[in-house]
Amino acid sequence: MKLNFIDSYSLIIKWINIVYKYNILDLTCRCTLVVQVCNEDKYDAKRLIIILRTSTFKIMKILSWNVNGLRAAVKKDFVEQISQIDADVICLQETKAQPDEVEQALSELKGYHIYANSASQKGYSSTAILSKKEPLQILPDMNIAEHDNEGRIITAEYDRFYLVTAYVPNSGRGLVRLEYRKQWDLDFLNFLKTLEKEKAVILCGDLNVAHQPMDLANPKSNYNKTAGYTQVEIDGFNMFIENGFVDIFRHIYPDKVAYSWWSYMFNARTKNIGWRIDYFLGSTSLLPYVVDCQILGDIMGSDHCPVQLEIA
Repeated sequence: MKLNFIDSYSLIIKWINIVYKYNILDLTCRCTLVVQVCNEDKYDAKRLIIILRTSTFKIMKILSWNVNGLRAAVKKDFVEQISQIDADVICLQETKAQPDEVEQALSELKGYHIYANSASQKGYSSTAILSKKEPLQILPDMNIAEHDNEGRIITAEYDRFYLVTAYVPNSGRGLVRLEYRKQWDLDFLNFLKTLEKEKAVILCGDLNVAHQPMDLANPKSNYNKTAGYTQVEIDGFNMFIENGFVDIFRHIYPDKVAYSWWSYMFNARTKNIGWRIDYFLGSTSLLPYVVDCQILGDIMGSDHCPVQLEIA
């Protein structure tokens, strides 16, 4: 079913009422998504119109997860959980595995092309992309020798955008890598902007920074003392925003407090003493096609939880 652009508020309401009345949630014109938006705390007619406009597109579900060791995660029902989510693309960070080890660990996961970028040091860092559809091309790293030995970036090119997943360097205990992190942010932004000259960019992954005070449970005690919440790192994140990349979760949910990482110590996850350091950033041109962005805090298996983007 193809819908023409609907700009009448009353027609949208009428259409939604029909969905509810006849419970026709299996229509290809995205009734489910309209209902989902209507159930949000803030009713947003503009988003409804966007969804109806893009009703001829297939929804693409992209999952990003720092698994803190892929082989360990597989022993904690990773494959079963991923299969239930049924994402079109799965972006993994901190796999701590070489390409052959990634393939072996995921041997039970069917239906995905598997691409891995690994650190030269075994059992360290490393990223991977699992994709149902074969990408146009895969690009490892950012082609800068100083940064390209830790397997922190892997990029998949699709028809409408580049999908980049990254495990951004942690500034370390005592902030020993803070200056390196500052240079990384500059070089990584240049890499993304170069890609963006060709087509839109989606960046996901563990960006190792809490952007705002609401993005961590204890901002005052951590500010300028703890890696991930120094002004240098915050300024680095701001640099991405100022150069046209949008924090998609925060764009949709400006006031929502949700975390994606919790320390293994002090029962932090049970107490929800966490940080939001896992993100989807996107080119502004993609915003009209964004359906939703969620932090899946109930999914276990790592000290991080997955984050998910749905885009038309």
